[in-house]
Amino acid sequence: MSNEANIAEKNIIQLKDITVKFDDDVILDNLSLSIKDREFVTLLGQSGCGKTTTLRIIAGFINPQSGDVYFESNRVNDLPPHKRPVNTIFQRYALFPNYNVYDNIAFGLRVDKVPEKEIKERVDEMLRLVNLQGFEKRDISRLSGGQQQRVAIARAAIKRPKVLLLDEPLAALDLKLRKDMQNELKAMQRKLGITFVYVTHDQEEALSMSDTVVVMHEGKIQQIGTPIDIYNEPENAFVADFIGESNILDGIMREDYRVCLDGVDFKCLDKGFGKNEPVDVVIRPEDVDIVPVEKGMLTGEVTQVTFRGVHYEIIIDVENFKWMVQTTDESKVGDVVGLFIEPDAIHIMKKSKYSGKFGDYSSYSDEMDDISNPDIELGEDEE
Repeated sequence: MSNEANIAEKNIIQLKDITVKFDDDVILDNLSLSIKDREFVTLLGQSGCGKTTTLRIIAGFINPQSGDVYFESNRVNDLPPHKRPVNTIFQRYALFPNYNVYDNIAFGLRVDKVPEKEIKERVDEMLRLVNLQGFEKRDISRLSGGQQQRVAIARAAIKRPKVLLLDEPLAALDLKLRKDMQNELKAMQRKLGITFVYVTHDQEEALSMSDTVVVMHEGKIQQIGTPIDIYNEPENAFVADFIGESNILDGIMREDYRVCLDGVDFKCLDKGFGKNEPVDVVIRPEDVDIVPVEKGMLTGEVTQVTFRGVHYEIIIDVENFKWMVQTTDESKVGDVVGLFIEPDAIHIMKKSKYSGKFGDYSSYSDEMDDISNPDIELGEDEE
């Protein structure tokens, strides 16, 4: 194995059995996580799941009630933030409005009393990296949101931290710019050759940028994996529902490679479950084919059709379970259709505490009713 491969496999950050409580609320519940050198890791989850708290633990802004934080095998629980080999970019970039672009980027080096000649060389290097050559004298107030974000990255990266922590840095940008910056951030991470730990609640953002995605809920890690693994092989109903759209049904695993849904047996690619074991079955909307009734494995009635530009989003009632199907072929409300599902489109999961809570698209109307009901209090964001 090459030296470069050895470096890539080395853990730069380890969190071991981290617990954080605020009063009686458990924010992180015995969380453990390893992050490799030069890896782009995204902490993904809803507001209140503990992802920003995890970032702050790494940065040293919060001390856990129990557990240990390691950088390159050195325990750093008692090391203050400014002595850790990290830098943080927040959602609000905290740029100095009375400084121009050059002085904002140079600020940290001047605090460290780096010679001006070296500062100029390093600022010029950062300006090239973030594509802001020629902006050196531009006032911060005259920059777009995307340009300000680049300045924030340059200011953080110029001190050459081993780890860059990013707390929803694209949240304030409009959709098109956010997508452009996703590609730029990944490219910058590769050029810098340092570890990025990124926090977001945006599933598409996490899937498009990351080497590794860490899905969090209720202070616990639900799944760690590559974007492809997280999407194609979710470990429980929460992950399946949170990452993209999913039809999640109750099934019975008759035997290896055969599962029963709605009284119909389907071939699948899964094995290792008990005979007749109750399971959760995940089928992505894009993997369901609408066919004539006589060719279908299941039969249902179209109850809703929404045009999404690239495809139609169609809701089909099968035995009072509302399936979502995404297809380029149009159907009409009231059509009776067949559903055809290939074996490799079926993913089997163990039952969990999240079973039965997700995956039936009749819940859309229930959620809208909740939003319109003044007697129902919605949870506050933790982050």
